Amino acid sequence: MLSFEKLTEERLDTFIRMRITQLREEGATEDIDLVPALKDYYKRHMADGTFVSWLAMDGDKIVGTSGMSFVEKPPYFSCPSGRIGLLSSMFTDPGYRRMGIAKELLSRVVEEARNYGCGAVQITASDMGVLLYSDFGFVKNGNFMQYNL
Repeated sequence: MLSFEKLTEERLDTFIRMRITQLREEGATEDIDLVPALKDYYKRHMADGTFVSWLAMDGDKIVGTSGMSFVEKPPYFSCPSGRIGLLSSMFTDPGYRRMGIAKELLSRVVEEARNYGCGAVQITASDMGVLLYSDFGFVKNGNFMQYNL
């Protein structure tokens, strides 16, 4: 029987391992040890309430993850609060896919963003995730660009 719970520091090491598995699955180039930076990020932002994650659990095993970081930009007309949720860490164990887990996790973190006062949620979707997000109601923004420093 699957259950859902919020990420706590006790499960952080497993969460980080799953995040790295997700990045590898998405084809990331692994040229540094990302664990210390991830651990620092999650500890700081969980403590100040600007990162939240819901987990799907099968007993004591994490089988699905989600993450929402809250950032603030200058307010604009379609987001007068300036608060935006950045969705990340959406990952489901391959043996548990196509069971509605990602949709349930997505619903929970989007609700967290709503409760935080966010006017929008953004994600850079993997090819696998596009259908989930478009079915949920996300729309593509063709103007999104990135400059790496």
